Amino acid sequence: MRLSQSATWSTVAAGLAGVLHALSMAWPGSGQPQGLAQWMAMLVMAWLFDRVPTARRAAWLGWVFATVGLCSTVWWLFISLHRYGNLPVWLAIVAVVILCGALSLYWAGAGYLYGRCRERDLGWGWRALAFGACVMLAELARAQWFTGFPWGVGGYAHVDSVLAWTAPWVGVYGMGALSAVLAMLVVVRRPLQWWPRWSWQQWTSALALSLLVALALPWSSPSPEVREQALSVRLLQGNVPQDAKFEGRRAWALTWYGQALTGTEQGLVVTPETALPFVQQQLPAGYWEALTAHFSQGNRAAMIGLPLHDLGVSTNSVLGLAGPVPPYRYDKHHLVPFGEFIPPLFQWFTRMMNIPLGEFGRGRVDAPAMAWQGQRLAPMICYEDLFGEELAQRFRDPAQAPTVWVNLSNIAWFGDTVAVDQHLQISRLRALEFDRPVIRATNTGATAIIDAQGRVTHRLPAYQEGVLEGEVRGRQGPPTPYVRWVGEWGLAPLWVLAVALLWLPGRIRRRAP
Repeated sequence: MRLSQSATWSTVAAGLAGVLHALSMAWPGSGQPQGLAQWMAMLVMAWLFDRVPTARRAAWLGWVFATVGLCSTVWWLFISLHRYGNLPVWLAIVAVVILCGALSLYWAGAGYLYGRCRERDLGWGWRALAFGACVMLAELARAQWFTGFPWGVGGYAHVDSVLAWTAPWVGVYGMGALSAVLAMLVVVRRPLQWWPRWSWQQWTSALALSLLVALALPWSSPSPEVREQALSVRLLQGNVPQDAKFEGRRAWALTWYGQALTGTEQGLVVTPETALPFVQQQLPAGYWEALTAHFSQGNRAAMIGLPLHDLGVSTNSVLGLAGPVPPYRYDKHHLVPFGEFIPPLFQWFTRMMNIPLGEFGRGRVDAPAMAWQGQRLAPMICYEDLFGEELAQRFRDPAQAPTVWVNLSNIAWFGDTVAVDQHLQISRLRALEFDRPVIRATNTGATAIIDAQGRVTHRLPAYQEGVLEGEVRGRQGPPTPYVRWVGEWGLAPLWVLAVALLWLPGRIRRRAP
């Protein structure tokens, strides 16, 4: 009876930790990330993993934690499936739960792996590293397998925490692993046991070494090679209801964006994703010609989100207008399953929905930036900014390395929900990883200007029509360490590190006399 009660309470604790983990990315009310809350969720899971009797039990707790956490993070998918996709309520709920449960199998694997490592009676240091490695493997698998869906991984909660300085070095997955390691250290080495009984000479040496490390790390001072250049921007937020974009009131969207685009006399103006809800050939007569004429003269440019259709292939695209030259074009590379392409064997599911433009072609992963006024403006469409390892490919050619990231999004699919604040934290972390500012033009929010330190300098209130005017400072200079290694090898170094941390302890023990 006692064992049954213990198993029940550990399951409840894992579920509550999942809720806390979900809330940490964008805290209710403020919408701000809470790194401490995410770390506390890791602390609960570290305590559970380190005390359950079997690896299978740890796998179950990992699955419960992740399933509850993911459902609490992306519950707003229900809105797109039911309200806009016309799925019955019960089927939309079941679809979200099945998706989250399937993605949580990675955390179940993490729990099982840690349980097997614990059976080897590792020392406290290896146990902490093994837990961090298991967490990182689970998040990497969710980020990359089956097209990837890394929304809500732990590192995003730390964009304002003490771990934020590690972002240009190890990226979001490394940050999540560090949080897990620190949590397990508290579990296996209780705080009162940490204080080493050193002599004053040892304390002096440790202090001197810490100061040297602190001086060697680039905390906040930019490299002297980094050059900044100001750019005036005008970001449009139409707040067009999703059903109005595709069902009968599209003319209103065309009129509003047409007036907002041509109302600028200088600087860069950016629309949200698919702000013009027609392919270019279907726009009213003279509409595109008027936009082209306006931006062909003067000190002004535009980046406009719209679908394109060429040679039988539709793309979710951005067209850039600046001067009399041909338009710049960017086609979205990382497409959303079910929204922008149909995975094999799931045509039956998409036939039940009524979402237009459900099958797009892919653009280049290393697409060049739009050059204008000494800046290289690199667009990314909606949740492409979740995939920093793909964005880093654009730094391979130094002559094309972005100076400003430009995110065009439309998450009106998910209603008035926390998805807006969650997406803002994702963009902020990309700014930290790349040491580049991010500007965001969105349909319903968060339309914002983010500097290279991940700080929001300007922002429009969400869910209202408006225009955000401000200045962004594009940065040219050497890429961050994260960009260098992830641009060259992708996320492979993190995979190798995690596997090595799980494999080495057993190898060392076998060689020990």
